[in-house]
Amino acid sequence: MTLAFPPPPTKLLAAPFVVAGLSLCALTGYLAFTLATTYIRGWRSPLNVLPGPRPTSILMGNFGVVSEQEGARMMENWVHQFGRAYVVQSVLGRKKLLTVDAKALHHIAHHGDLFQRSEQAQHMFEAILGKGLLFAEGPTHRRQRKVINPAFGPVQVRKFTEIFVEKSNELRDIWLDLAAKSTRKDGRVRVNAFSWMNKVTLDIIGLAGFGYEFDSLHRAEDDQDELYRAFSRTINSKRSPFLFVQISIPILRDLPFGPVAESKRSTAIIREKGMELMQAKKKAILDAANGGSMEKADFGNDLISQCLKSNLASDLPESMRMSDDEINGQTPTFLLAGHETTSTAVSWTLFALACHSDVQAQLRAELVQFPHDTPSMDDLNSLVTLDNVLREVLRLYAPVTTFQRDVKQDTTIPLGTPIVDKYGVTRSEISVAKGDQVSFPIRIVNRSVEIWGEDAHEFRPSRWTDSAPEAAHGLPSVYSNLMTFGAGAHACIGFRFSIIEAKAILFSIFRNFEVELAVEPDDIVRRVAIVGRPTVANSPQEGVQLPILIRPIKPT
Repeated sequence: MTLAFPPPPTKLLAAPFVVAGLSLCALTGYLAFTLATTYIRGWRSPLNVLPGPRPTSILMGNFGVVSEQEGARMMENWVHQFGRAYVVQSVLGRKKLLTVDAKALHHIAHHGDLFQRSEQAQHMFEAILGKGLLFAEGPTHRRQRKVINPAFGPVQVRKFTEIFVEKSNELRDIWLDLAAKSTRKDGRVRVNAFSWMNKVTLDIIGLAGFGYEFDSLHRAEDDQDELYRAFSRTINSKRSPFLFVQISIPILRDLPFGPVAESKRSTAIIREKGMELMQAKKKAILDAANGGSMEKADFGNDLISQCLKSNLASDLPESMRMSDDEINGQTPTFLLAGHETTSTAVSWTLFALACHSDVQAQLRAELVQFPHDTPSMDDLNSLVTLDNVLREVLRLYAPVTTFQRDVKQDTTIPLGTPIVDKYGVTRSEISVAKGDQVSFPIRIVNRSVEIWGEDAHEFRPSRWTDSAPEAAHGLPSVYSNLMTFGAGAHACIGFRFSIIEAKAILFSIFRNFEVELAVEPDDIVRRVAIVGRPTVANSPQEGVQLPILIRPIKPT
């Protein structure tokens, strides 16, 4: 007897392939439409009347040039070649305006409704840092800043100074112990300055930001806190062309693989730990109140506690309050702003002073005259040479090289100095269209010969003995006519914190040590990963580092 089997249900078997095929077609169509729309917008941009370099890639535009380590130098050359305002091609054909015109930059900085955070940067840094103040926009930004602002005021920074000094002196003592064990005849010892600056600023923001003791100064690299490791992974993640393409196309942003997904996993750890800390503080505050009114003493002095205090204030309208999730969203922001940028700035200060022994000696002469090793905020601000040195470093070695804004509607940008476009037309304003980008070239402006004089590229702290040059007075700024901390509604809220923190660290180091480079100055280059950090050119595999030689000064 022959058994007959029914034919396979070919239609049912084919169904999944049909669905997959249709999905693939839909995705391909979506990507093609997105790419076409973006490129067409770039071709139609009014910025095309401006001169500028030819793109090096159809897909990446001038990305391959402006993002490499010497990109800033190339952009400076473009200023000389194309003038005070020029256009470059960004990812997927978008047009980007770069200008060093003070009036134009001031207009952009103070019209946040027209020029907002770059969409690509916002998605990239949200993956790394979460939705904190740093990348909030519009009403959300204003609401968050109102709650957070008191935590960074002069009164609060004055209280934090004790933490800054305590941890800086802790670093000093560790370095003295290392020097005591030196086997060199000259008593010098080699250290990776960036690693130590990273640790001391992390310990500072841990205590000042969250009342949390990382104790990284006393831990080996392989024994660091889980929160430290998670943040290090996000901040050290490599930028790649795929990352910029991924954040430029919305449908690709939630892929379960790639650099964005990796950053999100690390950010989740930071947010989980941050929520634990915040909930513990909130519970302690409410328990202290015990159903009654809360006094100032019931709140801790750390940043998160102060944000909770401001958020729970009885005179704050309910509509202006931040949710627990929003307050916790500040954790990665505080870590970046209070840790990474300051450690980078102090590292470049060590580099600059190691290269200029005369300035280092002048600074040390000022510091050793101070009667004790626990200066107050007012004491630190009274030290003229220290102040001049830090200003000059923040001008010459700004941690953040540039930041972007997206144009939200068609508009014009006024110019302080008219330009001539590539068709020979003189223009006193620049037209931009919705979807175009504008760039704040911080490093270029801070080193502009037109603004700072012929020695703009030289480290000369004495330039700050007098006021900033007249040409710098029109620049958008919250600190010393420098664009280093941004300007306008999005200016760095923690700039006072960062300045006093840096001064405290430098006070402890140069009051007690002579500092030299352990390699040639030309071997130290900038490696950009959100901020421009030092690394050794011929040892990129060893990561970010600043090798120096330290020696305790001899008592007089």
